[in-house]
Amino acid sequence: MEYLIYLLAVLFIVVGVIGDIVPGLPGVPISYAAMLLLQFFTDITYSTSTLVIYGIVCLLITVLDYFVPIWGTKKFGGTKAGVRGSTIGLIIGVIVLPLLGIVLGPFGIIGIIAGPFVGAYIGEKMSGVDDTLAWRSAFGSFVGFVAGTLLKVVYSIVIGFVVIKDIIVSFF
Repeated sequence: MEYLIYLLAVLFIVVGVIGDIVPGLPGVPISYAAMLLLQFFTDITYSTSTLVIYGIVCLLITVLDYFVPIWGTKKFGGTKAGVRGSTIGLIIGVIVLPLLGIVLGPFGIIGIIAGPFVGAYIGEKMSGVDDTLAWRSAFGSFVGFVAGTLLKVVYSIVIGFVVIKDIIVSFF
């Protein structure tokens, strides 16, 4: 039974990292759930302070994830239209282009990266903003998206390292 829990924990880590990149999947909480799974259903134990610290960081990153792209867009002079456009661009880049990627190759990854950038630019242009500000807003959206994604991926990789290390150590 423990082997099944180990496998499930590793699966949570993989899904967590994927969820850090793909919107709609809460990657950071899923990664943290892998650690909780080991704590409560196996002989692997973590100190209370470890669980609390990782839990607080999980909550903090999850909350920040909603504000970092907005901050990036606003920091570079963007408006609400740019923020909305960035979000729509991300959704299109994640859902539509990967479906086309079956035929067109690596456009799924390009869509994830370029979607927020192009969406912010189009959103700003539709609201009547001049080209210079629209490009700055798009760049800010991109910077915010990359910063938020990087933060989430680093957290999930750290959790993944801890979980997988503890699983391996439990075999010896």
